[in-house]
Amino acid sequence: MRQIPQIENVSRRAVMRGLGITAGLVLAAPVMSRRAMAAYATGADKMPHGTVNDPRVFVAIAPDGTVTIIAARSEMGTGIRTSLPMVVADEMEADWSRVHVRQAPGDEVKYGNQDTDGSRSTRHYLMPMRQVGAAARAMLEAAAAKRWKVPVSEVTAINHQVVHTPTGRKLGFGELAADAARQPVIETSKLRLKDPKDFRYIGKGKVAIVDLRDITMGKAAYGADYRLPGMKYAVIARPPVVGGKLVSFDATEAMKVSGVEKVMEVKGWPWPSKFQPLGGVAVIARNTGAAIMGRDALKVVWDDGANASYDSDSYRKELEQAARSPGQVVRDNGDADAALKSADKVVVGEYYLPHLAHVSMEPPAAVAHVVNGKAEIWAPVQSPGGTREDVAKTLGIPESDVTVNVTLLGGGFGRKSKCDFALEAALLSKALGAPVKVQWTREDDVRHDFFHTVSAERIEAGIKDGKVVAWRHRTVAPTIISTFAAGANHQAPFELGMGVTDLPFDIANIRCENPAATAHTRIGWFRSVSNIPHGFAIQSMVAEIAHETGRDPKDMLLELIGPARIVDIGSSVKDFWDYGEPVSSYPIDAGRLRGVVELVAEKGEWNRKLPKGHGLGIAVHRSFVSYVATIVEVAVDDKGVLTVPRVDTAIDCGTFVNPERIRSQIEGAAIMGLSLARHGEISFKNGRVQQGNFDDFPVARIDEAPMVTHVHIVPSGPDVPPSGVGEPGLPPFAPALCNAIFAATGKRIRSLPIGKQLESI
Repeated sequence: MRQIPQIENVSRRAVMRGLGITAGLVLAAPVMSRRAMAAYATGADKMPHGTVNDPRVFVAIAPDGTVTIIAARSEMGTGIRTSLPMVVADEMEADWSRVHVRQAPGDEVKYGNQDTDGSRSTRHYLMPMRQVGAAARAMLEAAAAKRWKVPVSEVTAINHQVVHTPTGRKLGFGELAADAARQPVIETSKLRLKDPKDFRYIGKGKVAIVDLRDITMGKAAYGADYRLPGMKYAVIARPPVVGGKLVSFDATEAMKVSGVEKVMEVKGWPWPSKFQPLGGVAVIARNTGAAIMGRDALKVVWDDGANASYDSDSYRKELEQAARSPGQVVRDNGDADAALKSADKVVVGEYYLPHLAHVSMEPPAAVAHVVNGKAEIWAPVQSPGGTREDVAKTLGIPESDVTVNVTLLGGGFGRKSKCDFALEAALLSKALGAPVKVQWTREDDVRHDFFHTVSAERIEAGIKDGKVVAWRHRTVAPTIISTFAAGANHQAPFELGMGVTDLPFDIANIRCENPAATAHTRIGWFRSVSNIPHGFAIQSMVAEIAHETGRDPKDMLLELIGPARIVDIGSSVKDFWDYGEPVSSYPIDAGRLRGVVELVAEKGEWNRKLPKGHGLGIAVHRSFVSYVATIVEVAVDDKGVLTVPRVDTAIDCGTFVNPERIRSQIEGAAIMGLSLARHGEISFKNGRVQQGNFDDFPVARIDEAPMVTHVHIVPSGPDVPPSGVGEPGLPPFAPALCNAIFAATGKRIRSLPIGKQLESI
C-alpha cells in the first residue's frame, strides 16, 4: 500500500534533506505568478528574462554528484516532466544518467505559472530553463576556478565535471556543490548560453521519458493510487442537470451496504461557478466499491432547474438557424457582402459538431487531508497552482496553508485543469475530520464533464472568374466564459482567435460574424479547443470550393493561403488574440503554412495512384502558433466499412526539445482525431447527458486506428521560437478525413460524428 510522504514540498531544505545533503547547490529562475484565465492573456513576452534573483528552487546537487531537477509542470503523456529538466541538464552539462526528476507542488509564487495547458510549457519555459542550467554551470565553473586559483575563462563544465583546460585537472559536480552554492548568481543578461550546435540532449531525441519504466511496469502512481492511514472513500451522486439542486435524499438502503459508514450532503455552488463542485450526496465508505454500491441504493429527489429542457437535437436547429442570420461582426476586411452579391457563384457550407467529453484514461480522483486549518491534496491536476488557490478560497484559509501534490495524470486534455474533484475531497475531509479520497466513475466523468462546446459553422464563399473573392464565416457556439460568468453568450476573443479572426487566407473580402448562443451545460477547454470546429469548417470548405471549381484540393488550398508573407490582420479585428503571444515573435506566417502543405504533399505522395474505393484528403491549420498539415488516406468498401491505411502529418513547431515526443503527440492526435470524428457525440435529453461509458461514447478500437502514421517535423533554426505540439495535431485531422471520404465515395460529410452516415454510402 503506497504511503503519501513520498511526494513532498520541494523547498530547498526539503530537497536537501530528502537527498541526504548537508551542503549543496540549489538553483532557480524567478518565474512570474499568473492565474487561471489571466494566463490566456499573458504570453511568452511576460515570462522572466531579466536578472536571476536568489536562485533556490529548481536544481540540487548532492555530494555524490546526483543532480535533482524540479519539474513544475504536470505530466499527462506529453513528456514535459522530462523535457524541461532535460533542457536544464543540457545547459548545465549534467550527465542525464545521473539526473533525478522530482515533481513540484502547487506554488505559483515559487515556480511561476504551472498551468499545463495551451501547448505552452515548452514555448514559455524553454528559455527560463536554459537560463537555470546556464546559471548552474556558471556557478560550478566559478567554484572550480576559485579552488584552483585560476581565471574562470580557463575552466569549462563538460559532462558532469568541470575541467581546467590548460592542465586537464577535473572536479566532479558533487565535489563542487558546496562551494558553488556560495557563489553569487550571474545576472541573466550576462549568462553564457550554449551554442545550439553543442546541445547533447535538446532536439536530439535520445532521452526516454523519466516515468517510462514505471508506467510500462504498472508501478507509476496516479491519482487513484494514493492512500493515507485512516482514509475514507467517497463517491458522490451529483445533480443530473447542470444548475440543478438537491431537494431531499433517503439513505436507508445505502446504509445497509456493508462498508458504508455515512451519507451526507456535499455543498454545491450556483451555476455558473467556475470549478466549484456541483454538489449532491456523498456516500462515505471503507472502500470505493462499497461507496459505489451505497450510492446506487440512494433515493434522491432533484430540482432540475432552468436547464431541465435542454435537448441537443432542438438546440442544434437553434444554432444552425442563428448561423443563417447576421451576428456580431468580429472581423471585417473589404466588403464581403458586396463581393458575394457580385460573385459568379456562391458556395455555401454548413457544418455541425456536437458536444464532446474528454474521457481521459484515468477518471478524476483526489485525496485530501484537512486538519488544524491546513489542507493537503494529492491529485492528477493540470493546474496545481490554480488548484491551490481554489482550495484556499473554498475552505477560507490562506494559500500558504494549502499543499497540492501533483501525481501523474492518466490523460488530461484540459479536463484536469478544472479542480472540482479536488475541491470535493477537501470539503469532505474538512467535514469528516479525516483523509478522504473522492473517486469518480467513468459514468461520473462522462455525465458531469466540462464539455467541449457544440458548434454550428456556416461559410459562404463568393467565386468570380474562378477565384475566391469573398468569404463570410458565421460561427455559433456556447462560450467557455459561460462557466465563469452568467449571461456570456458570445465566443471570447481567445476562442475566435482559433481559426476565425486569424484566418490566414489571401482573400480581399473577409467578414466573420459571431451570433449569440446560450450555454445549457458546463463548457470547458478541450484538446485544441475551438480550433476543432473552426478548422473542420474552413478546411472542409476549401475542398468544397476545389470541387466546385474543378481544382485539385491541394492546389486550391495553396492558392487560398497565397504567397509567402506575414499576414497582417491589422485593424480588421478589434480584439485580436494570438494565443497570448506577441505578434513580433509569433507572426502569422503564410510561408510556414504553405511549407507544411508542400512538405506533407511531397512526403504523403499526394499525386499517387490509389485503388478503387480509396481517397486522399488534405487539410492544414495554424494553432497554438504552430503549423500542421495532414493527409489522410481512406478506404471505403461497398458496405460502407471505413479503414484508414495511412496518415501523413507535417508539423512546423519552431525550435523543439524532444522530437520523439513530437512524433508521439502527432500520432496520438491522429488516433484521437479519428476517434472523435467517427464516434464522438454527447447528446442531451431533458437536460441530462445520454451517454455514460465507452459502450455509448466509444473510442477508436485498434482495428479502426490508422494502419500507418508518418510524422514529418520541419527542421528549425535556433532563432525560431518554440511553439505548441500537444494540441495542434488535432484540428486538421477530421477535415482531412472527411475530404478523403469525399474523394473515395463522392459523399460530402458536413457534420460529426460520421458513424451512421457511412451506412448510406
